[in-house]
This record gives sequence, structure tokens and C-alpha cells, in this order.
Amino acid sequence: MAHSEPDLRDRRKIEDMLRAKVPVNEIAVALGRHRSTIYREIRRNRFVDAELPYLTGYWGVVAQDRAVARRARRRKLIRLRCEGQAVTVSHETIYAHVYSREGRAAELARHLPDRRRQRRSRFARRPQGLVFPPERAIQNRPAWVKERSVFGDWEGDLMIFRREHGLANVASLVERKTRYVVLFRNNDRSTRHLMDRLMTAIAALPQAARRSITFDRGIELSGWRRLQNEIGTEAWFCDPQAPRQKGTVENFNKRARRYLPRETVVAEVSDRSMVAICAQLNNTPRKCLGWQTPTEAFRTEIMNLR
Repeated sequence: MAHSEPDLRDRRKIEDMLRAKVPVNEIAVALGRHRSTIYREIRRNRFVDAELPYLTGYWGVVAQDRAVARRARRRKLIRLRCEGQAVTVSHETIYAHVYSREGRAAELARHLPDRRRQRRSRFARRPQGLVFPPERAIQNRPAWVKERSVFGDWEGDLMIFRREHGLANVASLVERKTRYVVLFRNNDRSTRHLMDRLMTAIAALPQAARRSITFDRGIELSGWRRLQNEIGTEAWFCDPQAPRQKGTVENFNKRARRYLPRETVVAEVSDRSMVAICAQLNNTPRKCLGWQTPTEAFRTEIMNLR
């Protein structure tokens, strides 16, 4: 059976069913397509507006326009430039055609000296060493961080939500000694965006109040070096597949899930709502703090720094 992309009619149906919160599996059955096709369609053609998050979503007409524009770029097989009698063809355009759907169908890649499954950009980023070097492992973290004896060491994590709602997520930061939590929304999972938002959230604190942050090894945290270079905050990393090593933030994530379940459409959660959730978590007395609230303990530590 020949593969065919969704058309405008299909995309309008997808928009309607997503708005009705129909699961992607059921959308795929209704359209007679594999669920991976629907996931890919939503991911590639979803509209994201960083300034007006409530406009973010999958819109059938927008998705159709994006697909048409992308198809037009694929079908531009050659680029010719006439100079008198001479005609030149861009080699990058030739490679793009070889690895396009038409080129793969004709098996043109077999004529290349270095054949790959897909085109690798000439200017693609190449590894510059380990993303999370051994010296940043949690075993090398100072002892006072584990003991919670010094103020200013944090744990960080991302709260992920249902895939059909897009890439928006919520980042959580918890100060280990006072259990004070900071939550903020991200509109995507790119490391650049996450680091920008994270530094904005904590940069106003005194240096001693943001000594370090312990993370897991998610690829969205690959830009961790910016923390040290730009705001002087160190980063430490748990062992692979060992989230228990940052149990404080994991515990707070479970508490936050009472207000932000996995079905939440994060793009529709207002900043005021995020502040209210933080206030609820930070104003709950904790036995481990001698029945102080995290807000009270955090305020005391900040005052002691002055």
C-alpha cells in the first residue's frame, strides 16, 4: 500500500479530536493510519507561540500550510544558476534529492561512495567530548551537599506530560536544606530554552544561595556548562537510571502532580497558577524542618547571608 501524507481534511479531523482530548491511538484508528504517523504529524506541524502560549496547539490549516511548504522544498530538486553558457548545480541540492522520498525510492544512494540511511548536514554539530564528564558525577559532590548542612544546594528535574499536548513541560527546583521549591513552565525541551529559563529563575538569588544543582542525565540538560560560566552555579549529575539519588525533587514532583497531573495541558497553565502551586507547597509545615514551612526556613537562611 502506497504511503500518503494526511491531507487538509485529515488534519482538520486531527485538530477536532485533539481538542476533544481523544487519545492518539483512537485518532489513528479513526483515520485508518498507524499511530506513529499521527504522532509524527502532530510533532512536525504543531504551532508554538512563545509570546502567546494559549495559541500553541495543533491547527489543521496551519499544519497543512507547513506540510505544503515542506513538500515544495523537497521537490526543488536542482538549483540552476546560468552564467552565459555555463550551468552549475549545488551539490547540497543533489544530496537533498538523493535522500528525499523520490531519491530513496530510486535507490540513488547506492551510487554514493559513503552511503548513509539519511543525509547528515555538512554543518551538523559534532560531539565535543562527554556531555556529562565523570568529574561531574554525584560521587564527586562535596559531602556537605549530601548532609544538607549548607544552604544553597538544589536539585532539579523536569515534569513531563502527555505527548499529544506538545513539548511543554514544568521544571522543578528544590533547595535541599530548606525544601523550598521553585516551579516554572517551559514551552519546549531544548537545552538552550531550559537553561535560559532556569538561570532567569535563580539568578536574582545571592551566589551563596545557588551554589549547585544536582540533575539527572537528560539530554535537555546538555547545556549545563552555562550555569557555571554565566551565573557561577555548579552542576552535578546522578548515575544513569538512578533518579533516587535526587530523591528530594522526586518527592516534590509527586506532591506537585496533585495539582499538575500528567493530563494537564501545560501551555494553558497561567503563571499565576504556577505561583499559587509553589505557594501551596512552600507554605506547608514540614516535620523535617521542625514544623517550619519551607518559606520560613528559606527566608531565615537568606537573612543569615546578609
